[in-house]
Amino acid sequence: MSVILDMTPRCLIIIVLLSALLAGCNNAPPPVAIGNGPASSNDVNQPNTPSKPIEEMSWTKTDGTEQRIGDLHDRVVILDFWATYCPPCREEIPHLNSLQAKYGSEKLQIVGLNVGGDEDQPKIPAFTKELKVAYPIAYPEQPLVSYIFGNDDVIPQTAVFDRQGRLVLKIAGYSPQIRSELDDAIEKALKE
Repeated sequence: MSVILDMTPRCLIIIVLLSALLAGCNNAPPPVAIGNGPASSNDVNQPNTPSKPIEEMSWTKTDGTEQRIGDLHDRVVILDFWATYCPPCREEIPHLNSLQAKYGSEKLQIVGLNVGGDEDQPKIPAFTKELKVAYPIAYPEQPLVSYIFGNDDVIPQTAVFDRQGRLVLKIAGYSPQIRSELDDAIEKALKE
């Protein structure tokens, strides 16, 4: 009798672990972690409280100039955090290119923010040429990364800001469902 009781908790633990593992499986390519943080959850729309006003958060463009979210007022802005070693990032870029072409930089501005680290920077020119990236590439300041990523360091992470500079969507990873959410968010933000 005691052997059966000892086995039951083990069996339950194994069943729970297997259920959790199977529940997490899907056909989308997995996001790539850039650190040791927790896995992505795409149902979180708002990141951490910003350390400074959102419109003042910035990035450095490849020509060395600084740009802020506030500089892009009256446009919908997509900030896409990526790295050259990230397969889902590679899959997302053609769709971002098509969005930039569809709406033009007068209505929509996409900025690709590389978070791959110092070792990734030399690979960027060949990567962007191969994928024909049609929007500016830059390097985000730390407060912006902290605000968008929060506790989730999975890439790609994509943030959509409306014409007033308000964050309207934050997603991690890339899949057909995420593509649809992104398209819907842009359409809605452009109408407001």
